[in-house]
Amino acid sequence: MAQPFISLLDPASLPGGLMRPVLAIGNFDGMHLGHAALLREAIRLGRDLKAPPAILTFEPHPRRFFRPDQPLFRLTPPDLKAEAAAALGAQGMITLTFDAALAAVSAEDFVTGLVLGRFNASGVVIGPDFHFGKGRQGSPALLVEMGSAAGVPVSILPPVVLDGTIVSSSHIRGLLRDGDIAGATQFLGREWQVRALVAHGDKRGRLLGYPTANLHLPRDVALKHGIYAVRVLLEGVQRPGVASFGIRPTFDGGEPKLEVHLFDFAGNLYDKMLDVTFTGFIRPELKFDGRDALILQMDKDSLTARKMLESA
Repeated sequence: MAQPFISLLDPASLPGGLMRPVLAIGNFDGMHLGHAALLREAIRLGRDLKAPPAILTFEPHPRRFFRPDQPLFRLTPPDLKAEAAAALGAQGMITLTFDAALAAVSAEDFVTGLVLGRFNASGVVIGPDFHFGKGRQGSPALLVEMGSAAGVPVSILPPVVLDGTIVSSSHIRGLLRDGDIAGATQFLGREWQVRALVAHGDKRGRLLGYPTANLHLPRDVALKHGIYAVRVLLEGVQRPGVASFGIRPTFDGGEPKLEVHLFDFAGNLYDKMLDVTFTGFIRPELKFDGRDALILQMDKDSLTARKMLESA
């Protein structure tokens, strides 16, 4: 029987199911192909050491802590990160709050006090760019040296390269900013997904014949404004649909909002949590001359979305 996935925030110690883990350490924003490779190595090493594989990660993202005035387009919030880690085979996720206290911990204390101390890791897996401790003074070489002295193996994996490009969260953010859903899917190893609560809107879509679920995403989401083919997980059922993300220039503009229309669905979605998976980009957001022109384009967008989803 498979062990249940364990997600912990700032634990003082680890429960039985995660004792002496093999830790894959990093930010894991996106849980992309590179992160999957780290986790596969942690699973392999865990099998050899008879130890549970887990990820050790940080919230908020360290860049957001150090540069709060520069918005960071987060690809994967903590709940979706945990679910992706579990789907890839991790047995747990340990999250450390990245604050002033953690930022001040020396590289040596990070290893002896946390990795080898509090979490008593039996093995560690990192990427070649992983730096840690105050001022990012800790290097992969230091972690290998300290791990070796403690009898703990440390694996440093090379970056994953796809079509000549290193797989990275920053590259995927750029693809999504460009509306390149196909490219983002390729580098993620899965389709990009958001999760949000349905809020009350102006109900304009209903008057146009396209009732929509209105979702407010975090302000740092920098997805290209436009129309997308999507799948929506609603109460355990995947439903096809078409979505608009942007400022609605034909009407009032304002803060970017995600509006999702589910095909062949009638029901109340208010206050429901939706998982929206992006399958394809249809067109940029446009301003239309009146309602009729907008409805005609929405008809075309819906047909395009249906075709995209049928062929995906």
